[in-house]
Amino acid sequence: MRFISVFLVAAQFIFFSLPAQSQSASIRIKDLVEFDGVRGNDLVGYGLVVGLNGTGDGLRNAPFTEDIMGNILERLGVNVTGEQFRPKNVAAVLVTAELPAFSRAGGRIDVTVSAIGDAKSLLGGTLIMTPMNAADGQIYAVAQGTVLAGGASADGEAETVVQGVPTAGSIPAGARIEREVDFDFSAMTSMRLALREPDFTTAERIERAINRHFHKSVAHMTDAGTVKIHLTKVGARSPAHAISKIENLTVAPERRARIVVDQRSGTIVLGEDVRISRVAVSQGNLTLRIRETPLAVQPNPFSEGQTVVVPRTDAELNEEPGIHLAEVPTGTSLSEVIAGLNALGVAPRDMIDILKSIKAAGALHAEFIVR
Repeated sequence: MRFISVFLVAAQFIFFSLPAQSQSASIRIKDLVEFDGVRGNDLVGYGLVVGLNGTGDGLRNAPFTEDIMGNILERLGVNVTGEQFRPKNVAAVLVTAELPAFSRAGGRIDVTVSAIGDAKSLLGGTLIMTPMNAADGQIYAVAQGTVLAGGASADGEAETVVQGVPTAGSIPAGARIEREVDFDFSAMTSMRLALREPDFTTAERIERAINRHFHKSVAHMTDAGTVKIHLTKVGARSPAHAISKIENLTVAPERRARIVVDQRSGTIVLGEDVRISRVAVSQGNLTLRIRETPLAVQPNPFSEGQTVVVPRTDAELNEEPGIHLAEVPTGTSLSEVIAGLNALGVAPRDMIDILKSIKAAGALHAEFIVR
């Protein structure tokens, strides 16, 4: 079996094949599965960025910015009731982050800040203390700090230049964790391993690798995407010690035969198990060009005639040379077919059309994904 990687270079496909006897690489279990209960939690908050250089929200178009600014000033002891103020250096933002598994109070996490009003840029702004809530409505972190915007913008009298996305940015380690997620990992007696790409063969190999390592039946495959571990049978000091031994075991995952085509860039990526049945292929390009050159006919001088427009059409039909009828024998790998198409100078776009047609004919035995 051969593993083929495809690279698009100057409208050509280049293939690198490993020796036929090479096998699938062994991958750590931790890179193939998700551990049940070991997951992050999404956080979101609504806050205010200040200190902008005149690129903030227009408060007439974003009244919610004025409301939150008034609330912040009221909490700081500044009475703004009935006042009319229209600063251009503040912007209302949504703050998002992920609370990693086993995060502890006092730790810090990165946050992303995104404008929700009509602010032009968050460059140079400072996020004011913003509580961040989880799906249960509880506050788990508080964010504050200087925003690192992801772009820049410049305005002139007649033109505006924008580079990147200046209305969104990040604050590295910008939120401090204030609450921990209640989860007693040490009390678990069993755990499920969820495969990122469900496959019966891969799940069976994970089960066999775990049972062989512990010399007992501690793992049980329940379906193509789940392997259940009985932590009490492992004999480790704690569930954490058991998982640390399991996650570094290696298995060779089984992959489905798959072809991924990106039509915008003309890129084709294929797996090593793609095969083609016996099929005949013929390809050519037909081009039709039509040119309209109407001719105006004038009447003779001093006559009572009228100017008439006479239509004139020039039609041309060309058939560019392509691939003549050719037969592909049974069991041919896709890499061999594309290598042959490369040798004939077939363009990437035409190659993608040929693969689609072979798939439609039922001769291409692989999952065909078009992006």
